[in-house]
Amino acid sequence: MIISGRTAFVTGAASGLGAETARALCGRGARVAIFDRNAAAGEAIARELGGRFFATDVADAGSAESAVAAAVAALGPPAVLVNCAGIGTAARIVGREGPMPLDAFERVVRVNLVGSFNMLRLAAYAMSLAEPDADGQRGVIISTASVAAFEGQVGQAAYAASKGGIVALTLPAAREFARFGIRVLAIAPGLFLTPLLAELPAEAQQGLAATIPNPPRLGRPGEFAALVLGMIENDYLNGEVVRLDGALRMAAR
Repeated sequence: MIISGRTAFVTGAASGLGAETARALCGRGARVAIFDRNAAAGEAIARELGGRFFATDVADAGSAESAVAAAVAALGPPAVLVNCAGIGTAARIVGREGPMPLDAFERVVRVNLVGSFNMLRLAAYAMSLAEPDADGQRGVIISTASVAAFEGQVGQAAYAASKGGIVALTLPAAREFARFGIRVLAIAPGLFLTPLLAELPAEAQQGLAATIPNPPRLGRPGEFAALVLGMIENDYLNGEVVRLDGALRMAAR
């Protein structure tokens, strides 16, 4: 699918992988809608790219519905949705102080999995109403999973479960949306130099990088964004989860 001239929605676009993805899409000529809870950072990215910012809590139905409606009215129906919004937590299921609080588990699953589904359902509906291109295609939806979906570590139960849900959602959604000409994909990143990891001391970053076979370094947000572009432009790639991890396989701890 040609990106230039299309509308692209990016969640979690105020920083990290989402911001770099928004930049890459803008560089290919897309009209970019920035969805995020952080208004100050989101507005800054929108100004940088000449896009539009829409304050959004992806895990809230009303907030997402209002933001998507506003974005469609301002920029037209999306041809691309990239779900990058997400959170993490570190907690054992049974720790020294007892069982993990249920609301901590629910919060991660709600933002990462329910939030991705929420935006997927709304964007897919908007895409389904648009005119298809010459190949019968209306759009592409790409969500962000994680290698933790396959090799979740101790203390990652909530995060791994939420990302595993994204992996499991990808194929049935792709099959359902085939009648609309909408492809559904996911990327499972390994260890990337996001703002969270960038705050770690250099020694800690080097220790993480040493666990990655090749190249032995943290992933760069631009590499994630480049894969997003490739997925959008390759019409035969559908229903797939692609690991982007330098051949990393996570240990138990």
